[in-house]
Amino acid sequence: MLIVDAELVKKIDDNRGDLSRSEFLRFLIDSHLKEEIKKSDVVTREELQQFEEGIKELLRNFLEFFISYGLELGKQPSDNELEQLSKKLQALGSFRKGKAL
Repeated sequence: MLIVDAELVKKIDDNRGDLSRSEFLRFLIDSHLKEEIKKSDVVTREELQQFEEGIKELLRNFLEFFISYGLELGKQPSDNELEQLSKKLQALGSFRKGKAL
């Protein structure tokens, strides 16, 4: 048993259609809970941008590691390879600096 104001009973009755009061209230509660679950599954634009920045930072660190690791082993990359990697690192670095400004 649920005790509610007469105004609320009138609102329920006006909007429930063929459903019983109990079915209507169950429907409203279930709909609200499903809406809350959907909202929690959504990623915000800010969260996506933070993820993207993190991935780019990880990639930059990864490239830096392999360049330095290759140089430590005595393997000399060709000038073209080194230049391409350097450009990629600069592009990733400028992205990060541009976001910080």
